[in-house]
Amino acid sequence: MNFVHKSVLLEETINGLRVGPEGIYVDGTLGGAGHAKKVCEKLSAKGRFIGIDQDQDAIIAATRRLERYKGNITIVRSNYCYMVQKLKELGITKVDGILLDLGVSSYQLDTADRGFTYQQDAPLDMRMDQRMERTAKDIINEYSEQELCKVIRDYGEDKSARNIARQIVRVRKDKPIETTGELVEIIKEAVPKKFRMAPGHPAKRTFQALRIELNQELKVLEDSLEDMIGLLNPGGRICVITFHSLEDRIVKNIFRKCENPCICPRDFPVCICGRKSLGRVVTRKPILPSQEEKEENRRSKSAKLRIFERAVCEVD
Repeated sequence: MNFVHKSVLLEETINGLRVGPEGIYVDGTLGGAGHAKKVCEKLSAKGRFIGIDQDQDAIIAATRRLERYKGNITIVRSNYCYMVQKLKELGITKVDGILLDLGVSSYQLDTADRGFTYQQDAPLDMRMDQRMERTAKDIINEYSEQELCKVIRDYGEDKSARNIARQIVRVRKDKPIETTGELVEIIKEAVPKKFRMAPGHPAKRTFQALRIELNQELKVLEDSLEDMIGLLNPGGRICVITFHSLEDRIVKNIFRKCENPCICPRDFPVCICGRKSLGRVVTRKPILPSQEEKEENRRSKSAKLRIFERAVCEVD
């Protein structure tokens, strides 16, 4: 199966990056290289592009798609949380732009045996990096009822988290839960009828929660974003596309903190904490897909783009 992924908010993101022909740009979630190709098209022979992804299928697809730009690009198989380290290994300490397109790709959802989708029966996998040993199956069969409830409640924001966790523990006493199909049936059984009748699949939130927990998506974002802002040259920008409220909240709060890091009490006449702003939030409100894009690509519906610009000079 080909790695197909329709890039969300493509033009808005490329415009937000303000790509300079001789600049250095990093895509921390390379995927099928949809955004990356647009960036590379704008680079001169002196420009440079670094693509990072932990999914081997994405690496293969992106390498093929960016073949004509091979003189400008370096592709690294890694998690973007290691961006600073990986760039240092390449002799790069500062860049002009960074892009993150978070969440799961269309390819990962559509490839049943990756175990990300609740719409087809497959092994409970959900690894974004298949070098990992632990899978979603391990979480489902090894976490306590309390741990499962917390994961589904916090990362899936599911009102039926307690019922779902209880039903999972009840069923696995007889035999391990091994497939997405088995898990879907357990969730359907656990979710009250009034919630089953609501729009959307009853398993959607639980699958999201398991994926986030397994791949530590929110922790990686929270631990890495400020460091990535620190990589930017003066005037450089970082563009982050999120797909659910938990990611978006982290990005919004970190951008806000980097713009105004002062921790002095509000009634202090002058700042004495000495913390300096790293730049400014370009997007006071997130950029959303157009109605046309939502109609063409249903997976763009929940997408939000936020942009931060590094200060041209130190801001007091």
